[in-house]
Amino acid sequence: MQDGLYLFNLRPNRAAGQHKAHVPRSRSNWCKIAFVSSGPQLTSPQPRERNWVPLAVAASVMVTAGIIFFFAYSHGAGAPKATPVDAPLDPYAASLPITNLAMSRSSNFIGEEITYLDGHIANTGNRTVTAITAQVLFRDFTNIITQNTTQSMQLIRTRKPYIDVEPLSAAPLQPGQGRDFRLVFDGVSSEWNGEFPEIRLVRIETR
Repeated sequence: MQDGLYLFNLRPNRAAGQHKAHVPRSRSNWCKIAFVSSGPQLTSPQPRERNWVPLAVAASVMVTAGIIFFFAYSHGAGAPKATPVDAPLDPYAASLPITNLAMSRSSNFIGEEITYLDGHIANTGNRTVTAITAQVLFRDFTNIITQNTTQSMQLIRTRKPYIDVEPLSAAPLQPGQGRDFRLVFDGVSSEWNGEFPEIRLVRIETR
């Protein structure tokens, strides 16, 4: 092949019995057949296997961040506003003596330390209690208040296999009745003196 051309020698067929004729070898006896290139051949790229590891890591990080944000927001949104330390007690508070205080601590699954304040409350009055708002004051070694929190009191419904609580609205405290209660704190001041905090019943709903 020369310059993209194929050269073919065109010679007459020899019939049987014919003598071999002398054919001069001239380039006029050659036929040129040109082959035109169709251009570069396009081939389909081989599919590459996708690496899913970065996507899986990113999804895991997003889920974890979402869980942490949810618990942080739910705790912050449910946190009650601080009540002034000189706020007056509810008039019915004298009919609800509190005894048998006990405190404990534990950690939740995201590593936050939870403090529990348990006790017993009795209704010595003549009205049914449907809700109690308690102000809890933590003090340091100089008797200065270092933490002031206010929350609704929850009654202990069961103790086994774990302690479960319910609001007073679900199980009102009848006259002459006593129930165990629990108050829960997401965090306690590092300056707390370790003694039982003061519990002040600043709002009581009755019927």
